[in-house]
Amino acid sequence: MDKIFNLIKQEERYQNSTIRLIPSENFTSEAVKKCLASDLTNKYAEGYPGKRYYQGNKIVDEIENLAIERGKKIFGVEHLNVQPYSGSPANSAVLMALLEPGDKICGMKLSAGGHLTHGHPKITFSGKYFESVQYDVNEEGRINYEELANFVKKEKPKLIFAGTTAYPWILDWKKFGEIADSVGAWLVADISHIAGLIVGEVHPSPVDYVHIITSTTHKSLRGPRGAIIGVTKKGIEKDIDLVKKIDRAVFPGLQGGPHMNNIAAMAVAFEEANGEEFRKYAQQIIVNAKALAESLKSKGLKVFGTENHLMVVDCGMGRGKEVAIKLEENGIIVNANTIPHDEAGPLKPSGIRLGTPAMTTKGYVERDFEALGVKIAELIKE
Repeated sequence: MDKIFNLIKQEERYQNSTIRLIPSENFTSEAVKKCLASDLTNKYAEGYPGKRYYQGNKIVDEIENLAIERGKKIFGVEHLNVQPYSGSPANSAVLMALLEPGDKICGMKLSAGGHLTHGHPKITFSGKYFESVQYDVNEEGRINYEELANFVKKEKPKLIFAGTTAYPWILDWKKFGEIADSVGAWLVADISHIAGLIVGEVHPSPVDYVHIITSTTHKSLRGPRGAIIGVTKKGIEKDIDLVKKIDRAVFPGLQGGPHMNNIAAMAVAFEEANGEEFRKYAQQIIVNAKALAESLKSKGLKVFGTENHLMVVDCGMGRGKEVAIKLEENGIIVNANTIPHDEAGPLKPSGIRLGTPAMTTKGYVERDFEALGVKIAELIKE
């Protein structure tokens, strides 16, 4: 036990002594961490509030209901399931609820900035058990919505994922909605990366145009490592039983008992995100990202983005991992990433992915990111 706690302390020091630019990472509040380390971790609560399979859940019912109501408020959805263990099970639950094995799904290619769970072929659940067709981006790294519309009309998928992990542009939810409606497809907005930006009102919300939202609750939202599935008014209008289908897919379809310590931490994070201070934080994320991108561009680097919290930087053919390692040696933490139409491939990509949420939490402002861009550019060019 002593060795584990020693290693945890080492990791704490490491996180606080390095510059963390991985877009999916952040720093949670002490209140969120207090929930995660609470006695709620001892609790078993299979089922949903008021419908548990075990006795003794009166208090945790109140906790889960509070998380649900707070989440519904900040996301603007009709129904919210807060039990998914993480983003990948949340997306899997949606597929299980709405489709049969072999049905056709459509998502963005991993190499274009999409996520594995959006139908990456053969090696993922979504790509193995469903017929997957995937859309790409143009040379600038942007979605061409006209081409996407033609692609969808040709393929006629039953479900479309609108969501990304390395896409630095604002997503046009209205166009996605029109495209999905043109073939009668389910439209799922995976807002895992941009949830905090949406709640902070610096990225448009998909709620009026999609049937379902999925999201992790960390990243830009600054909560615990959990996930949510939200059902919109449009989703219920499409299928009156959608809420039941989603809830049954999560439990008992894919999971057992929910992690109540995590759900309590979500409730705290949702309340923290519901206010002017968080909106200022979200605004600063965007300002900082633009400052970093412009600084890198001023030093002659090709930067894809940014209109949100992240960007992808071209480091030269197959140099992404090499650069990521060099930056780590200099106390800057990023991840190697493919650039649009990367000829080097995912195992030796040509780019790195940078994001501003974590260091914005630490108090970094524009001038800090401008200086950081200069340093990163110097190290890339060495």
